[in-house]
Amino acid sequence: MKEITYVTGNWAKILSAKEILEPLGFEVKNEKIPTTEIQADTVEEVAKFSAKEASEKLKKSVLKNDTGLFVEALGGFPGPYTHYVDEKLGEDGILKLLENEDNRNACFIEAFAYCEYGKDPIVFTSITKGVIAREKSGKYGWSWDYIFIPEGKDKTLGCYPDEERCLMWNTDAYHKLAEYLKEKEK
Repeated sequence: MKEITYVTGNWAKILSAKEILEPLGFEVKNEKIPTTEIQADTVEEVAKFSAKEASEKLKKSVLKNDTGLFVEALGGFPGPYTHYVDEKLGEDGILKLLENEDNRNACFIEAFAYCEYGKDPIVFTSITKGVIAREKSGKYGWSWDYIFIPEGKDKTLGCYPDEERCLMWNTDAYHKLAEYLKEKEK
Protein backbone atom coordinates (compact mmCIF):
# COMPACT_ATOMS: atom_id res chain seq x y z
CA MET A 1 0.00 0.00 0.00
CA LYS A 2 1.46 3.36 -1.07
CA GLU A 3 1.70 5.96 1.69
CA ILE A 4 0.45 9.54 1.39
CA THR A 5 1.46 12.14 3.99
CA TYR A 6 -1.38 14.60 4.43
CA VAL A 7 -0.13 17.80 6.03
CA THR A 8 -3.01 18.89 8.23
CA GLY A 9 -4.16 18.82 11.82
CA ASN A 10 -7.84 18.83 10.83
CA TRP A 11 -9.35 15.50 11.90
CA ALA A 12 -12.28 15.85 9.46
CA LYS A 13 -9.89 16.22 6.51
CA ILE A 14 -7.87 13.22 7.68
CA LEU A 15 -11.02 11.12 8.13
CA SER A 16 -12.27 12.01 4.64
CA ALA A 17 -8.91 11.24 3.05
CA LYS A 18 -8.69 7.88 4.83
CA GLU A 19 -12.25 6.89 3.91
CA ILE A 20 -11.70 7.66 0.23
CA LEU A 21 -8.04 6.87 -0.44
CA GLU A 22 -7.41 3.82 1.73
CA PRO A 23 -9.93 1.57 -0.12
CA LEU A 24 -8.13 2.66 -3.32
CA GLY A 25 -4.83 1.30 -1.99
CA PHE A 26 -3.26 4.37 -0.36
CA GLU A 27 -2.41 4.54 3.34
CA VAL A 28 -3.00 8.05 4.68
CA LYS A 29 -0.60 9.31 7.34
CA ASN A 30 -0.71 12.83 8.61
CA GLU A 31 1.72 15.35 9.95
CA LYS A 32 0.86 18.71 11.37
CA ILE A 33 3.49 21.31 10.61
CA PRO A 34 3.09 25.04 10.17
CA THR A 35 3.05 26.26 6.57
CA THR A 36 2.69 29.72 5.15
CA GLU A 37 -0.80 30.54 3.92
CA ILE A 38 -0.14 33.08 1.21
CA GLN A 39 -2.70 35.60 0.04
CA ALA A 40 -3.54 34.64 -3.53
CA ASP A 41 -6.40 34.89 -6.00
CA THR A 42 -7.17 31.15 -6.03
CA VAL A 43 -7.27 28.29 -3.54
CA GLU A 44 -5.12 26.33 -6.00
CA GLU A 45 -2.27 28.83 -5.65
CA VAL A 46 -2.49 28.70 -1.85
CA ALA A 47 -2.48 24.88 -1.79
CA LYS A 48 0.45 24.66 -4.23
CA PHE A 49 2.59 27.07 -2.22
CA SER A 50 1.88 25.26 1.08
CA ALA A 51 2.49 21.82 -0.45
CA LYS A 52 5.85 22.87 -1.89
CA GLU A 53 6.89 24.39 1.43
CA ALA A 54 5.79 21.29 3.40
CA SER A 55 7.52 18.93 0.98
CA GLU A 56 10.77 20.87 1.30
CA LYS A 57 10.53 20.91 5.13
CA LEU A 58 9.71 17.19 5.43
CA LYS A 59 11.89 16.13 2.48
CA LYS A 60 9.17 13.83 1.13
CA SER A 61 6.00 13.79 -0.95
CA VAL A 62 3.00 15.45 0.70
CA LEU A 63 -0.64 16.30 0.17
CA LYS A 64 -1.90 19.72 1.23
CA ASN A 65 -5.24 21.34 0.60
CA ASP A 66 -6.96 24.69 0.70
CA THR A 67 -10.68 25.31 0.57
CA GLY A 68 -12.70 28.41 -0.17
CA LEU A 69 -16.36 29.33 -0.02
CA PHE A 70 -17.39 31.12 -3.22
CA VAL A 71 -20.70 33.02 -3.05
CA GLU A 72 -22.08 33.89 -6.48
CA ALA A 73 -23.94 37.08 -5.48
CA LEU A 74 -20.77 38.39 -3.83
CA GLY A 75 -18.65 37.91 -6.95
CA GLY A 76 -17.03 34.78 -5.54
CA PHE A 77 -16.20 36.37 -2.18
CA PRO A 78 -14.81 35.23 0.19
CA GLY A 79 -13.06 32.68 -2.08
CA PRO A 80 -9.40 32.19 -1.16
CA TYR A 81 -9.89 34.55 1.79
CA THR A 82 -12.42 32.26 3.47
CA HIS A 83 -10.38 31.56 6.60
CA TYR A 84 -9.71 35.27 7.17
CA VAL A 85 -13.35 36.21 6.53
CA ASP A 86 -14.47 33.47 8.91
CA GLU A 87 -12.33 35.03 11.66
CA LYS A 88 -13.43 38.61 10.93
CA LEU A 89 -17.08 38.33 9.78
CA GLY A 90 -18.12 34.76 10.40
CA GLU A 91 -21.28 33.23 9.08
CA ASP A 92 -23.37 36.08 10.56
CA GLY A 93 -21.42 38.55 8.43
CA ILE A 94 -22.01 36.57 5.23
CA LEU A 95 -25.72 36.32 6.05
CA LYS A 96 -25.79 40.09 6.59
CA LEU A 97 -24.11 40.68 3.22
CA LEU A 98 -26.76 38.47 1.57
CA GLU A 99 -29.69 39.91 3.56
CA ASN A 100 -31.63 41.26 0.55
CA GLU A 101 -30.20 38.90 -2.03
CA ASP A 102 -32.29 36.23 -3.75
CA ASN A 103 -29.32 34.56 -5.44
CA ARG A 104 -27.99 32.25 -2.71
CA ASN A 105 -25.85 30.04 -4.99
CA ALA A 106 -22.48 29.13 -3.55
CA CYS A 107 -19.85 26.45 -3.73
CA PHE A 108 -16.82 25.21 -1.90
CA ILE A 109 -13.77 24.76 -4.07
CA GLU A 110 -11.24 22.43 -2.54
CA ALA A 111 -7.78 22.25 -4.07
CA PHE A 112 -5.52 19.32 -3.22
CA ALA A 113 -1.88 19.87 -4.05
CA TYR A 114 0.32 16.79 -4.23
CA CYS A 115 4.02 17.60 -4.17
CA GLU A 116 6.85 15.14 -4.59
CA TYR A 117 10.04 16.23 -2.90
CA GLY A 118 12.12 18.35 -5.25
CA LYS A 119 9.32 18.76 -7.80
CA ASP A 120 6.49 21.18 -8.50
CA PRO A 121 3.06 20.41 -7.03
CA ILE A 122 0.17 19.04 -9.06
CA VAL A 123 -3.33 20.23 -8.13
CA PHE A 124 -6.62 18.33 -8.16
CA THR A 125 -9.87 20.21 -7.53
CA SER A 126 -13.30 19.33 -6.17
CA ILE A 127 -16.35 21.59 -6.24
CA THR A 128 -19.24 21.10 -3.82
CA LYS A 129 -22.25 23.12 -4.99
CA GLY A 130 -25.06 24.43 -2.84
CA VAL A 131 -26.76 27.53 -1.51
CA ILE A 132 -26.42 29.83 1.47
CA ALA A 133 -29.29 29.48 3.93
CA ARG A 134 -31.24 32.52 5.12
CA GLU A 135 -30.36 31.77 8.74
CA LYS A 136 -27.97 29.60 10.71
CA SER A 137 -29.02 26.12 11.73
CA GLY A 138 -27.55 22.91 13.04
CA LYS A 139 -25.45 21.72 15.93
CA TYR A 140 -22.74 19.75 14.14
CA GLY A 141 -19.55 20.94 12.51
CA TRP A 142 -18.38 24.52 12.63
CA SER A 143 -18.40 27.84 10.84
CA TRP A 144 -19.83 27.66 7.31
CA ASP A 145 -21.51 24.32 8.08
CA TYR A 146 -24.29 26.32 9.77
CA ILE A 147 -25.19 28.29 6.63
CA PHE A 148 -24.25 26.07 3.66
CA ILE A 149 -26.90 23.76 2.20
CA PRO A 150 -25.35 21.21 -0.20
CA GLU A 151 -27.01 20.64 -3.56
CA GLY A 152 -29.82 18.09 -3.26
CA LYS A 153 -30.33 18.71 0.48
CA ASP A 154 -32.77 20.95 2.31
CA LYS A 155 -30.79 21.50 5.52
CA THR A 156 -27.41 23.02 6.30
CA LEU A 157 -24.34 20.84 6.74
CA GLY A 158 -24.58 21.70 10.44
CA CYS A 159 -27.73 19.56 10.70
CA TYR A 160 -25.85 16.35 9.86
CA PRO A 161 -23.53 14.40 12.18
CA ASP A 162 -19.87 14.02 11.17
CA GLU A 163 -20.22 10.63 9.49
CA GLU A 164 -23.02 11.95 7.23
CA ARG A 165 -21.58 15.43 6.68
CA CYS A 166 -18.24 14.03 5.50
CA LEU A 167 -20.05 12.17 2.70
CA MET A 168 -21.69 15.32 1.30
CA TRP A 169 -18.50 16.83 -0.07
CA ASN A 170 -17.53 16.32 -3.68
CA THR A 171 -14.60 13.88 -3.70
CA ASP A 172 -13.52 14.15 -7.35
CA ALA A 173 -10.09 15.51 -6.37
CA TYR A 174 -9.29 12.48 -4.21
CA HIS A 175 -10.22 10.13 -7.04
CA LYS A 176 -8.17 12.13 -9.57
CA LEU A 177 -5.21 12.03 -7.17
CA ALA A 178 -5.54 8.25 -6.76
CA GLU A 179 -5.71 7.79 -10.55
CA TYR A 180 -2.65 10.00 -11.01
CA LEU A 181 -0.63 8.07 -8.41
CA LYS A 182 -1.66 4.69 -9.81
CA GLU A 183 -0.71 5.81 -13.32
CA LYS A 184 2.73 6.92 -12.03
CA GLU A 185 3.36 3.45 -10.62
CA LYS A 186 2.97 1.80 -14.03
